[in-house]
Amino acid sequence: QVQLVESGGDLVQAGGSLRLACVASGEISCISAMGWHRQGPGKERKLVARITSGGSTTYYADSVKGRFTISRDNAKNTLYLQMNSLAPEDTADYYCNAILYDVCAAATGKPDYWGQGTQVTVSS
Repeated sequence: QVQLVESGGDLVQAGGSLRLACVASGEISCISAMGWHRQGPGKERKLVARITSGGSTTYYADSVKGRFTISRDNAKNTLYLQMNSLAPEDTADYYCNAILYDVCAAATGKPDYWGQGTQVTVSS
């Protein structure tokens, strides 16, 4: 199993910055790509950013390109999301997601794991 614990959510004014962190534990060697998703009030959960296992390739939703940066420190088993120029529409619960390598997913019956979420509120 994999456990994910997010932190860093807070109340911030528009234009401000926050850095979210997600610490992974358990079967770390099973983790491939990792990502951040968010779910705003009354909205569906959507992918914000994703990073490959070695950190060489990243993906960003159009809504956060140029403002958010995803990174990971595999030595610390930690995923980060640096969020700059925050806007009220960034208000959401942010969730860390860890995608398992196929061999682990087959063995566990789970393709991925989720953290419990951390709340980000951006005031105008």
